[in-house]
Amino acid sequence: MSPTTPDQSTTSEAEQRVLRTVRGDVREIAAYEVYAQAGAIKLDAMESPYGLPQDVRDQVATAVREVEFNRYPDSAPAALVAQVRRAFGVPAEAGLLFGNGSDELIGMIVQATCAPGDVVLTPWPSFVFFELAARFHHARFVPVPLREDLQLDLEATLAAIAAHRPKVVFLAMPNNPTGGLWPREAVRAILAAAPGLVIVDEAYQAFTDETWMPQAAHAPNLGVLRTLSKIGLAGLRFGYLAAHPAWIRELNKVRPPYNIDSVTLAALAVVLANKPALDEQAARVRAARPALAAALGAMPGTTVFESAGNFLLARFARGGDAVFQALKARNILVRNFSGAHPLLANCLRISIGSPDENAALLAALNEILIA
Repeated sequence: MSPTTPDQSTTSEAEQRVLRTVRGDVREIAAYEVYAQAGAIKLDAMESPYGLPQDVRDQVATAVREVEFNRYPDSAPAALVAQVRRAFGVPAEAGLLFGNGSDELIGMIVQATCAPGDVVLTPWPSFVFFELAARFHHARFVPVPLREDLQLDLEATLAAIAAHRPKVVFLAMPNNPTGGLWPREAVRAILAAAPGLVIVDEAYQAFTDETWMPQAAHAPNLGVLRTLSKIGLAGLRFGYLAAHPAWIRELNKVRPPYNIDSVTLAALAVVLANKPALDEQAARVRAARPALAAALGAMPGTTVFESAGNFLLARFARGGDAVFQALKARNILVRNFSGAHPLLANCLRISIGSPDENAALLAALNEILIA
């Protein structure tokens, strides 16, 4: 037996201690999986298909060389706060809170607002981390099913708010994985009805004209959440929340110390100074969306749902599992939602890739569905 391999008795004891120690609800859930396949065309994670331009990469390398790695970072330096406000149109009156990706901010929101048993509510299916954050922090998760057409059921949502009085309502706009945008009048009705905080998660805002950011400082219970992951910076892990300063003041109390590291701070300063390059890449992805949706929708037995994000949700009459496996065998990764929720039966979520990646996807589906 290798000295690094636990023996059977040690493993058994460890497993028994895990059973006695780790929370039961944690043991019952699966870890968030990241899929990898060598040389694959990755259309499964809504990443940008485009890397940073070489001159921007060179500037980042220069900035990182100047980082004082022996010192703790200032995780919200005034210069970066000003850059984020200018780059993303954050109102001067709004408070700002930075997170290690928007996932961390979602957890902080639930942690700061919910005592055990308090309610987190969201239209469903939606971003899985809304539910996970609620569970991790002992809140009660209340999903409100979307309609059969995957649009918001406003009447059911308002009824659930009245019945459960949630501390937090999460509204993903566009919604992941369905791609839909909820009507502004519906969001206004939810803001008026909700007794606590309403978070509009705009992770995919770069691919639509719709935004609630101008209202971030002026609605008493609105927070606007964003991430830079979808516009080419998934590897940096940076998100931000804009809301009335009264909310930010309290949420900041549960922020882990030094949650934004010095390398990220140095890189962000450079990348935000070159934001037009990111905007141009996002515009290319957005421009490719209608043609890809039309091509997918023209394939037999395929239904494509309208999307305002950098992805498309498609339902395959041949079976989502079968199409997923056939694409994977051709080294093309998409996200399989077939078993995630009854409303998503036989559905795959497909990120919009580069022209070559989109062409490869369509060629593969042509073989699978037509040939």
